[in-house]
Amino acid sequence: MTPMWRELGIALCLILVLEGVIPFLYPRRWRNMVARLAQVDDRTMRIAGLVSMLVGTALLYLINQ
Repeated sequence: MTPMWRELGIALCLILVLEGVIPFLYPRRWRNMVARLAQVDDRTMRIAGLVSMLVGTALLYLINQ
């Protein structure tokens, strides 16, 4: 396995761990948040996704400087 695929695998595993923390610790709050997110329109959701990707890319750039 090449180092790039290994690091990608590690990153995906960390995402799963981080995504699971909130539902594990606060299941009722997480369920309420998901219900509210289901009511958000597509445009707002796309903008939030774009902002998230841009912030993540910028942070990766800064970390790897």
